[in-house]
Amino acid sequence: MSSFDRLTVYQTILKTGLVPLFFHPDFETARSVVEACASGGATVVEFTNRGEDALNVFARLVESFKKDYPALILGVGSVVDAPTAALYLAHGANYIVAPNFNPEVARLCNKRKVAYIPGAATPTEISTAEEAGAEIVKIFPPDPELIRNVLGPMPWSRLMPSGGVEVNKDNVTRWIKAGSCALGIGSHLVSRAALANRDFDSIREGTRSMLAWIQEARSSQ
Repeated sequence: MSSFDRLTVYQTILKTGLVPLFFHPDFETARSVVEACASGGATVVEFTNRGEDALNVFARLVESFKKDYPALILGVGSVVDAPTAALYLAHGANYIVAPNFNPEVARLCNKRKVAYIPGAATPTEISTAEEAGAEIVKIFPPDPELIRNVLGPMPWSRLMPSGGVEVNKDNVTRWIKAGSCALGIGSHLVSRAALANRDFDSIREGTRSMLAWIQEARSSQ
């Protein structure tokens, strides 16, 4: 069962502006990654549903961080259908992220008062997701010009890129200036090299820098 309602999740994402995301099949490594993100200041982390044992690893992460970081909001990404979403919700997912929009997942999350962040690539797809209750829509594939252009006629939309975001001040500024409400960042933060070398310090420091750059870019708008 989720520990945070959807309003809390949405508000936290909008306030901090950052959602680190990753997958790793080993629980201890995954736990170290989440801990590095949290100690760097992240309050929302996405674990992607990409491996055979992903559900088990995620469930263990939820139980572990309930004790050590009770304010941390853990969610799951790459969820494309309602049965998978239901499994993760039963194991404590606080929000669901997807590369696509699925009305069955939207209905399930709405019924359970859980945040659903579906993916969209066109104004029509964005509007369809919003009509189904999505407060934040993931732009996938990511494109800063799409975000900028959509917000012209649809200024009420809250759009978050996931992919194409780098641990780089100029890159962060570009996305925020385009109108992104938050940034999802994966392999540029939780890189293969960092995982291979167990360099969790770089993940922590990268998270801290990202949060600072986001706030700086927002304050200069």
